[in-house]
Amino acid sequence: MQNSKLKTQNSTVAFVLCGALAREVVAIVRRHGWDVALFGVAAQDHLVPQQIGPDVERRLRELIPRFERIVVVYGDCGTSGRLDQLLDHYNVPRIAGPHCYEMYAGGDHFDAMMRAEPGTFFLTDFMVRGFEGTILKGLGLDRFPELRDTYFANYRRLVYLAQSDDQALAEKAGLIAQALGLPFELRYTGYGQLEARLVALVAELDHERYQPRLAEPLPAAPPARAAHVRRTARR
Repeated sequence: MQNSKLKTQNSTVAFVLCGALAREVVAIVRRHGWDVALFGVAAQDHLVPQQIGPDVERRLRELIPRFERIVVVYGDCGTSGRLDQLLDHYNVPRIAGPHCYEMYAGGDHFDAMMRAEPGTFFLTDFMVRGFEGTILKGLGLDRFPELRDTYFANYRRLVYLAQSDDQALAEKAGLIAQALGLPFELRYTGYGQLEARLVALVAELDHERYQPRLAEPLPAAPPARAAHVRRTARR
């Protein structure tokens, strides 16, 4: 895979990825010259984490007959293990990690930040770029701005985990923190462990244990209401 291009017609490997990671994953794939096809799942699913599994499953059932290997580029993302149960069912691996904040910051650094201040609200490049649609509209704050203090009452600071050295994004993140009434910190992470873990997983894909299987669909999970912003940040 090292000498091939992105998204060729003859790709035998597919990545199913969260839309919030698309820009970064495309850059990583190009940097390493992997011959893979990319298929996204809507980032808005994070507002209802129970929707992540069914949407990923639809992608898997579409792609397993067409590709020799499939990698899911997601954390657990609030699915409480349901996503991993689904992936075990289809014998498809995913990148390690509970969510993209931990992937970008790295496990030890993320844990240290949460120990220092459990009430940390995290932003990434994707979230800063699309804050109006992803957060304000997604949580209904565009229609009910008075709910801001309710949603963010338990947060004590905003930390922007920056993937790019983009001054415009940094300034916007600072304005978001100001609008939310939170102290602002910027930490440049680059792609962090997202890249390192993805590279390690791709290096193992030739092993037969990663052969996906088209199994019967899993029973649907119980329906759930939209998730609210929590004290401990999770995606």
